[in-house]
Amino acid sequence: MASESLESSKDDLRDRGEPGPYSSGQDGTPHAARGASATPAPSAWFPLGYREGFSQWWSCRPAAAAEHKVLSYLPYLQHEPPTHLQTGKTSNLPSGEPGSLQSADHSQEGEVSANSLNDPYGPRKWRSSMVELSGNNRALNEFSVERIGEEANQHLVMVHGYGAGLGFFYKNFEPLSRLKGWQLHALDLLGMGRSTRPPFRIKAKRREDAIREAEDWFVDALEEWRVKRKIDRFTLLGHSLGGYMAVAYALKYPGRLNKLILASPVGIPEDPYAVLAEMPSESTMANEFPQDQHSIGESASSVPLETAQKGDNNILLKGPPTGGASASAPAPPRRSIPKWFAYLWDANISPFSLVRWAGPLGPRLVSGWTSRRFSHLPADEAKALHDYSYSIFSLRGSGEYALAYILAPGAFARSPLIRRIQGVGRQVLQSSPSSPLESSKTTNSSSQQLPQSDSTIDPSLSSSTSAKRENGLPIIFMYGDHDWMDVKGGIAAKAKLDEEQDRVLQNATSEERQADNGSAKVVIIKNSGHHVYLDGWEEFNSLVLSEMKEVDRKATN
Repeated sequence: MASESLESSKDDLRDRGEPGPYSSGQDGTPHAARGASATPAPSAWFPLGYREGFSQWWSCRPAAAAEHKVLSYLPYLQHEPPTHLQTGKTSNLPSGEPGSLQSADHSQEGEVSANSLNDPYGPRKWRSSMVELSGNNRALNEFSVERIGEEANQHLVMVHGYGAGLGFFYKNFEPLSRLKGWQLHALDLLGMGRSTRPPFRIKAKRREDAIREAEDWFVDALEEWRVKRKIDRFTLLGHSLGGYMAVAYALKYPGRLNKLILASPVGIPEDPYAVLAEMPSESTMANEFPQDQHSIGESASSVPLETAQKGDNNILLKGPPTGGASASAPAPPRRSIPKWFAYLWDANISPFSLVRWAGPLGPRLVSGWTSRRFSHLPADEAKALHDYSYSIFSLRGSGEYALAYILAPGAFARSPLIRRIQGVGRQVLQSSPSSPLESSKTTNSSSQQLPQSDSTIDPSLSSSTSAKRENGLPIIFMYGDHDWMDVKGGIAAKAKLDEEQDRVLQNATSEERQADNGSAKVVIIKNSGHHVYLDGWEEFNSLVLSEMKEVDRKATN
């Protein structure tokens, strides 16, 4: 079956009135509300109908076409955003044939651009690129915006969360690219979105080495991208898992950042079970397939009943329980997680594996998430995001398998950031290596040691050697006012950073105090959940713009 081309997607863009799974005569009504009102209560969890779901599965809309449709809502581009076709031109077919994201198609242009017309903040150039990295089948999908005729002195780099893609930032691209002297870059993490999806395997045997190797999969790719783009320093904005990786990047590659903006970052708090939990099985495609029922039953029964708390099992959405553990207990009980969920997690079977295995039911399963996640948006935008989500969720598994090495069941970090956040902006600055690979080797032996307990930087190191250290880094923690990611983690991290700054500057001169750039603050976005950049996009954009202006002010002083 021939896959859908980008041209067919462009035709679809010109016909906004075309009926679809979520469309109706009430164009302004959120599709989730319409689905709930038109569907009996038991079916409201998955508002996409069986027929529409089968149609979406069978039509196999390519990821490039779905991304193009989402970005068509950017203003000043007349619904024709640039979209390269080196990856995502075709999609996984119902027959099981592989799609086009394992490697880049070099017969297609690797960079496509368009200039915005009638742009009051322009002229601006919007660019879709595939950035080749070293090694086999390693390339990052990038969407960037720059002001024509101006030199870009500052760069804002945006990194999405787990399993997502740069298209989710479509409400942020235009407002955040208005400032003079700034260039915006949004990246798909390696193995996610429309970046290439090489096989993901962890070779390390030790727990700490395996965690670091999983982190390096993403942060080394980001550093190599920076070198390829010839960017000296930049402001890094990461959401959820992207926020976790932003901290890991700042620790491994000191001196590259001007500011760190963490939007509802995962992995800050410490959970007693997560830091001791066993590591997952090796992540290969073979490990995705379930064992027989007898093996599954034996695995589930091996977890003693008394280790599970009773109560709300929705840990991923609601966070940790608020209480109930006895103060006299020798160790905290394991969190209330369904046995089947823990089994799938420990076997490193990702939620996207279930979407792929579901076949024609996959789009309907995804609608259970997208119908609620995007219910506040206009119907046509919500449908475009649903199609985009399914298109990237259903693609070949790759970077998604890193999650089980980084987080334990219950979404708490195996190496929590609260143990090492105080080192951000206080690392030893290494001499510039000649290549990203040399940079990786150098930093692996110094700043990227995963701590086993709370630790601070030994002040004697700076006095006994001539090594130069960073003089602090501004960090902003953003949370929604009904965010399932606990804001207490950001508050604790801020306290840790403030304490480290006080310790470092305890005997500093007035010049050293004035030169210190370290700061931390926690911001709450109103009427927002975990996806603060989309739920409260107007306030989010305003706050990020103010932080960008602050970078400009410090650069000119």
